[in-house]
Amino acid sequence: MAYRKLVIWTTLITALLLALGAYVRLSDAGLGCPDWPGCYGKLSPAHAAEEISAAQQAHPTGPVSMGKAWKEMIHRFVASGVGLLIIAITIMAWRQRERLQQSPLLASVLLPLVIFQGLLGMWTVTLLLKPAIVTSHLIGGMTLLGLLSWLAMRQVFTKHAASGSEYRHLRGLALLALLVLACQIILGGWVSTNYAATVCSDFPTCQGQWWPQTDFRHAFHVLRELGETPDGQMLTQANLTAIHMVHRLGALLTLLVVGAFAWRAQHAYGLTRHARIVLALLLLQVSLGIGNILLQLPLAVAVAHNLVAALLLCSVVTLNYRVWTGRIRSA
Repeated sequence: MAYRKLVIWTTLITALLLALGAYVRLSDAGLGCPDWPGCYGKLSPAHAAEEISAAQQAHPTGPVSMGKAWKEMIHRFVASGVGLLIIAITIMAWRQRERLQQSPLLASVLLPLVIFQGLLGMWTVTLLLKPAIVTSHLIGGMTLLGLLSWLAMRQVFTKHAASGSEYRHLRGLALLALLVLACQIILGGWVSTNYAATVCSDFPTCQGQWWPQTDFRHAFHVLRELGETPDGQMLTQANLTAIHMVHRLGALLTLLVVGAFAWRAQHAYGLTRHARIVLALLLLQVSLGIGNILLQLPLAVAVAHNLVAALLLCSVVTLNYRVWTGRIRSA
């Protein structure tokens, strides 16, 4: 079915887009083109070669270079492609709603969400990587991925199980696991956008202590510039350490809650395979997080950490769909 393939492929491309966005951010290419939607008002960095060269000569260590400009623009091109795919999904959902026997409401929600996500992408550039906007951009992308995953599962698992209540005992834990994972992803985004990942270089201790000096006064203040407090002072190491340590505690909570959910789900009929995928991704994600600390955030490991977070979200959404709807794969 064309609609089914379209939804599944859009979901996969969106997951890869999130990893690409992380690659752009982690390679300091977020301002590779300091305007939006083009690059110095041009279609591509190739058309803006003179402007990029002049900016690079004026600030050799600045954020603008031909390589960084291409990274940023490729990300924008792929994001625009995802937007077009979601428009197609929305149109097909309405036109084929009777044949699909599905409400087009969820598909319709995706359209304004991807438009708002585009605006956040614009503000990320025009507001010079303000942490609140960059983190909101990540939240929007993960929300879009989660909804696409749910929509994809509606196309894959279409047949009701013999008993609609056989997973009822897992529903509370399933929802809790999804909420905890979502909060941890947000915390991870806050760590990344504030460049707090490398403030600790050891594990399980941090700076040689189980709980180093922290300062929470400005660590989670939303309305401020990058690297600054609301009154314009520079964030201290204690501020960054507070952000980092909260993410560590969140990782432990996520490991326990999501792990408990997947462990229980693997013993339920028809959920074993998906539950074990969640467990595998969860352990891989924790390992990548520890690797980021000990290796001081190598680009490949950091990007993989973002990609696995996206895949883990898809997997937990899949299990939630199965638990809450009681559906199985159609023959």
